[in-house]
Amino acid sequence: MMIDCAFPGGNIVVEKIEGHSVFLRQDLRDTEGFWFYWCFRVCGAAGRTLTFNFTDGQPVGVRGPGVSLDEGVTWTWLGADRATAASFAYTFAPGADSVRFSFGMPYTQANWTRFLERVGGHPALRAGSLCRSRKGRSVEMLQAGRLDGAARARVAVTARHHCCEMMASYALEGLIEAILADDNDGRWLRGNVAFTIIPFVDKDGVEDGDQGKNRRPRDHGRDYDDKPIYPETRAIQDLLLTKGNGPLRLALDLHCPAIRGEWNEHIYQVGKNDATVWAQQQRFGRMLESARKGPLPYAAAKDLPYGTSWNTGANYAGGIGFSRWSPTIPGIELASGLELPYANASGVAVTADSARAFGRDLARALCLYLRDSAPLKAAATARCWL
Repeated sequence: MMIDCAFPGGNIVVEKIEGHSVFLRQDLRDTEGFWFYWCFRVCGAAGRTLTFNFTDGQPVGVRGPGVSLDEGVTWTWLGADRATAASFAYTFAPGADSVRFSFGMPYTQANWTRFLERVGGHPALRAGSLCRSRKGRSVEMLQAGRLDGAARARVAVTARHHCCEMMASYALEGLIEAILADDNDGRWLRGNVAFTIIPFVDKDGVEDGDQGKNRRPRDHGRDYDDKPIYPETRAIQDLLLTKGNGPLRLALDLHCPAIRGEWNEHIYQVGKNDATVWAQQQRFGRMLESARKGPLPYAAAKDLPYGTSWNTGANYAGGIGFSRWSPTIPGIELASGLELPYANASGVAVTADSARAFGRDLARALCLYLRDSAPLKAAATARCWL
């Protein structure tokens, strides 16, 4: 039997194996304090039942681990009845020569490549590169919508500032699918809006299997001051401050929260410490609630106001995040950060498919918001269809 993490997104430290019990922990590397991301592969255990015991905290999610039988292409939740917060048991089927387990449902460059192959060739898509990472990797950038320079508005969407927050990537796929859809919303978005999408802000962390959150000396999500230390954040600042192809009206940053508890098991916007920005977030929240067609619930009343729970000044002492920096861009109307749980959204399972459906809900809400925006009302000829 072999247990390893020698693949993109892999992360584990195996401490010992005693009979049918494996003792292991997540590799924190340059993380300050505790975090919970792990992803590993077991080969040669067909026909056996093993129990995996984590020795550092409680890093198993509320629906147990994600399990993949096809080398990480698709994932299912093992189930809470097969796991505790610090362990899980698994019976390997005969012939199951390679099985992957993870805290969530990992999404790496290979997933993004498969997605682009599926939707590629569309005239409203243009794939490119934002910059090179510290380790020389290409940091993907996708432009979508109206790309001829005549868009009435620009929208920026970012994900994976904290590289372990993989469920946001599936939502991003759904949002892009909705932009390309042959329906009223998709046609309006392609006719009026230019989207700039950065799927992996911390590209090295995604591929290396890092935590990303609370990285020393600071993580990508706290790197938006006037002296950024990461090439990705500097490139995003330069790109979004450049005037061209319409004014930047909206910036949306997709995240996942922590594991379990009150603010980790429902979808919410993180409220800003600015009454004007918060008012626009509330307006967008009402539209997102009304736009819902997918299975994942969202209620604007459950958004997290500034000054509540963890959303206080102390949380931002380590630096300036994207959703705090983006409201300072001249002409922007809405800047928001949105938290999508890893596994449980108000009692409904978060999966690749349900997260994609939520991404499509997001696109409908963006259409509603932009068509109701004063600078764009002149372009609207009909209401969005919900």
